[in-house]
Amino acid sequence: MKHLSISLIIVLLMATASCVQLSSETNQQQPNIVVFVVDDMGLMDTSVPFVIDNSNPIKQPLNDWYQTPNMEVLAEQGVRFSQFYAQSVCSPTRASLLTGQNATRHHTTTWIMPTQNNRGEFGPKLWNWQGLNSNSTSFPQLLSKAGYKTIHVGKGHFGPLESEGAEPLKLGFDVNVAGAAWGRPKSYFGREHYGNHKKYLNKNKTLTHNIPHLEEYYEDDVFLTEALTLEANKHIEIANNEQQPFLLYLSHYAVHAPFNSDPRFAKNYETSDKKPNAKAYATLVEGMDKSLGDVVSKLNELGVAEDTLIVFLGDNGGDAPLGGNDVIASSAPFRGKKGTSWEGGMRAPLMVSWAKVNDSNPLQQQYPIAKGAINNQIATILDVYPTLLSVTNVDNPKTHVIDGFDLKKQLVNEYDDVRDNSFLMHFPHKHRHSYFTSLRVGDWKVIYHYNPENKAKIKRYQLFNLNTDRTESVDLAQSEPTKLAEMMQLMLVKLEQENAQYPIDKQGHTLKPVMPI
Repeated sequence: MKHLSISLIIVLLMATASCVQLSSETNQQQPNIVVFVVDDMGLMDTSVPFVIDNSNPIKQPLNDWYQTPNMEVLAEQGVRFSQFYAQSVCSPTRASLLTGQNATRHHTTTWIMPTQNNRGEFGPKLWNWQGLNSNSTSFPQLLSKAGYKTIHVGKGHFGPLESEGAEPLKLGFDVNVAGAAWGRPKSYFGREHYGNHKKYLNKNKTLTHNIPHLEEYYEDDVFLTEALTLEANKHIEIANNEQQPFLLYLSHYAVHAPFNSDPRFAKNYETSDKKPNAKAYATLVEGMDKSLGDVVSKLNELGVAEDTLIVFLGDNGGDAPLGGNDVIASSAPFRGKKGTSWEGGMRAPLMVSWAKVNDSNPLQQQYPIAKGAINNQIATILDVYPTLLSVTNVDNPKTHVIDGFDLKKQLVNEYDDVRDNSFLMHFPHKHRHSYFTSLRVGDWKVIYHYNPENKAKIKRYQLFNLNTDRTESVDLAQSEPTKLAEMMQLMLVKLEQENAQYPIDKQGHTLKPVMPI
């Protein structure tokens, strides 16, 4: 018996050693991942040009206004996407980002108000106000099961108060700093406790938009963007010391309102003749860019930059306080801004790069990325999930439907003829633009308006050719009836396939799209 016990111990030790070796080999094949999300960052809120003409970047006036040198470095060493689509508001995008599913399928079709169901008078009664939960299949959940240390820092907004979605730890993250039900802070200033301050008590003497976990930064009045960056770098170092591959989901509250001026950068804009809010917004943009640079610096300091993939993106169209209306806004030359059916409402920046490029690195050889490339093929928020699973060699559960595509081919700047080059944006609620579905397919875009309020001025159909009319100025719905019918048929099929929910009218009837006569 004694000899048997010793033999058993030897077998167990050998098995343990084998498992450790296997784990080590697995870690070598799995890169670290940084998903760097900027709230409300439009396509023009950067010095990096995303508008192209004949494959060449064309600088727009705002590209000369903003200062984002670290974004420029990322663009030079990786791929930027000139036609990246997200949902037009935040919560639908964030659910789509984590799950790879369109809002039509997960049914979180507008931003989640933390304290009450905000479906609106005519919105779908069963829309998913509760957002994500512990049963939701998400890339942090899958990467955590695959041995990753999964770190959430910053904005969550995955569910309302008291829901599982309000706590990122229930969604697959091992660490949560500052993530809650809130979609924005009430203050970026540490001295105002990022909103956790008595000056922000509401009429019921309670705090809302109170960003958690950052008390240690109050006294020194650390700006919120900097506090989140310090926390992100702290947890990167912890994960590295634990010798675990890590996923960092760094989701900045910047550049969302309130437009508090970041004092570190205010002098860079004080001589401008722009309005105070526009100057403050520029400091938020520059502070976000500094955060990107600081994270890359930490990765280099720890010697893991070559093994770390960075996915940089905005969550919807821009909302910069530059004046104007939803026709001429911060997304010009594209029309519209956050919350609209126009291109400026759903186009956002996307860049993907290794944090430090080394062509001889085995991970980078397994998953190469073109340098300084601009990919002009359509990409969407739905693509991040399958791309991250691909690069980490993690399988998607067979029961989980994905609406996006792996970007692997586009990341070497080749044309991916597998994807259908479409994006369905479904918004059956009231907002800046209300109760609409838009569908982009190739060069064409159709917008359908449900109009449950029976407003006489609202057109039922709008049709645009974005190749010849990127400003969406010439409505072709009347002059191109065949193309309109073709696009509407494609829309109806996609809505049905993805189990869309629809607005309702005053009589409680469901308003599904109808084909043009």
